[in-house]
Order: sequence, then C-alpha cells, then structure tokens
Amino acid sequence: MVASFIDRIMSGSLVLQIGIGIVAGIALALISPGAAGSAMLLGNLFVSALKAVAPVLVLVLVASAIANRRVSHTSQMRPIVAMYLVGTIAAALLAVVMSKLFPTTLALQTAGIEASPPQGIMEVLGALLLKLVDNPLNAIMTGNFIGILVWGVLLGIFLHQAADSTRQMLADVADAVTHIVRIVIRLAPIGIFGLVAGNLAESGLSALGGYARILTVLLSSMVIMALIINPLIVWVKTRSNPYPIVLTALRESGVTAFFTRSSAANIPVNLALCERLDLEKDTYSVSIPLGATINMCGAAITITVLTLAAAHTLGIIVDVPTALLLSVVAALSACGASGVAGGSLLLIPLACGLFGISNDIAMQVVAVGFVISVLQDSAETALNSSTDVVFTAAVARKAD
Repeated sequence: MVASFIDRIMSGSLVLQIGIGIVAGIALALISPGAAGSAMLLGNLFVSALKAVAPVLVLVLVASAIANRRVSHTSQMRPIVAMYLVGTIAAALLAVVMSKLFPTTLALQTAGIEASPPQGIMEVLGALLLKLVDNPLNAIMTGNFIGILVWGVLLGIFLHQAADSTRQMLADVADAVTHIVRIVIRLAPIGIFGLVAGNLAESGLSALGGYARILTVLLSSMVIMALIINPLIVWVKTRSNPYPIVLTALRESGVTAFFTRSSAANIPVNLALCERLDLEKDTYSVSIPLGATINMCGAAITITVLTLAAAHTLGIIVDVPTALLLSVVAALSACGASGVAGGSLLLIPLACGLFGISNDIAMQVVAVGFVISVLQDSAETALNSSTDVVFTAAVARKAD
C-alpha cells in the first residue's frame, strides 16, 4: 500500500506537485508563520541535495557527451549549428538587456556571507583563468563549475579515442548520475514547500513579489525571443517572411513541449512536423536530435537573468564587458544543459562564479528557479524545442 502510494507520487506530474507545494507553502505561512519558519529546514535540505549532485552531474555528462559524440557529414548541418549558436548567444544578450531594464531583487539568505565582486573585466578574466586550472577534486568539493566544465571537456576529448567498452562505461555512469538527479528533483515539491513557507515567514508577501517579477522578466524575454529575435534570424537567412514557420512551430511543437517539459521527449513531435513541412529527411533527422542537446536559447535566458538578479541582490555592479562575457558563458553553459527537468538551473553556479558569488548563494538562486519552474521550465522548453524546427526549416528552404 505504502509502496504503491510512493510509486504514484514518483510517477505523477511534477508540475502539479510543485504547484501544490507552492500553494501549501503560502497557506502555511499565512496561517502559522512560526511553523512556516521551521519548514525552512525542508528547503535547506533540498538545496543541500542540489549542491551535492550538481558538480558530479556536470562533470560526467559533459565528459560522456564529448567522448560518445558522433561526427556528422551532412552538408546542411554546419549552417544549422551556426544558427543554433547565434540564437543562443542572442538570447543571452537579450536577457542581459532585460535584466538591466528591469533589475530584480531575490529573497536570499545572505547573513554572514560576503560577496567579493570583481572590480572589472580584467579581474573577472584573471579569476576565470585560475578557476580553469583548479584541481578536479577541489573543483567538485568547492563547487567550482568552471573548473569542472574544463575537466569534463578534457576527459571527453581524450576518451573519445578510448575503447568502446570504456566509453560505454562512461555513458552508464552518466545515466546513473542522471537518475540520481531525477530522484532529487522529484523531491522538489517538498523542498519548494519549505522554501516558499520559510521565505514568506521571514520576508512576508514581498517575497512573492520578487518571484512574480523575476518570472515576468524571464517569460517576457522568451516571448521576445520567440516572436521577434528568432524571426529576425530566419529572415536574415532566407530573406522571406519567417512568421508562417515560426507560428506553425510554436503551435505544433511549442505547445507540446510546454507540457512535456522535455526537449528530448519532444523529438518525435518535431520529426513528424518536419516531415509534414516536406523538409529533407537526411537533414532534420540529425538536426532535430542535435538541437534538443545544444540549441538552448531558453536556458541561456534563464541562466543570465537569474545570475544578474543574484548580482543585483548582492549589490554587485556589472559593467558592459563583464555582461558580454556572461552572455558567452551562459550560451556555452546552456549548450550543455542536462536532459533532466530544470537542468539549466543547475548551471547557474557556473555563471555566478564570474562575479565571485559563493556556491551557497548560487544554490539559493537555483532553488528560486525551482520555485518558479512551474511556468519557467515549461516556457523554456517550448522555446528551445520550437526553435529547433524553425532553424532547421530555414536552412532547408535556403538549400532548396
């Protein structure tokens, strides 16, 4: 009986469970602020679990992806990949502009934690270089995601020539860690319940205002990307009206992705849509699965907006060169966003490291991301997945 109840919870809708957790947290904070303060322990445990799994996840996923990558010789893949990268960088730049226009303060526990903001772009670059050459064990222990990313890339490159059994073992380890992360994320409703209740008990209803503001900035950026920036990129490539394909992709791919919250799960939908659009099968059969991995404009927006919100909360002034560097880092990080729900949120500490923001603060920002993920992650996935079809169709039409 208990086992079947647990199975039902584990297989249920995470979006619905998170929504219930948010409502329950708000209700508890309004009814009994004292009990809500105690519930913060659940949120702290969830954040600690994220801190434990995120470094290992990034290391093994990056190493496995590079070690097991397959090189495609399809002639049309190069322009499609170029559009994926241009779109992702454009999304990060848009997020910087939106964050500057609408700065947001988050409800974070900063007592006793001092931020060490950099004094300029040269200090940022110097700190970045030092993080690049960090000891791998120390990088994992201290949450140095930049160093972890470098070690993951290097291991992946040199293991690419290893025996098939070695690369398969690495893929199996990556799958195992991914399953562990999924278990942690399934606990998100309980953790978010504690975080919402605790933050409301401590900060009052002003905390809800912070969540609403950051969510508005994120969703507005994604809408602008989907309806203005992406069509502009397609128009530059095709010199024809981009909106028929953009609106078709949003309607037939984006809506499905919004509810599945998984670019990988939406691959069959995108392949079927490309077939109906009469695109070249040799092209879209490669570009759609590839796009589900590296075309992450929605993730770039999430990483950039939440990182700059954390910097604004801590009083860190971000100059233009540093913001541009953040855009590049966010774009590259987004291309490595994991295939689990909320994967982009786990890469926020990588961007936060550019501003000297501690891992403790960064993981609180990740937790804020999970609070708003009911809409944020759905919209992000819809943008990511529909863009795969839009850019693939743009290149296929150009080649015709």
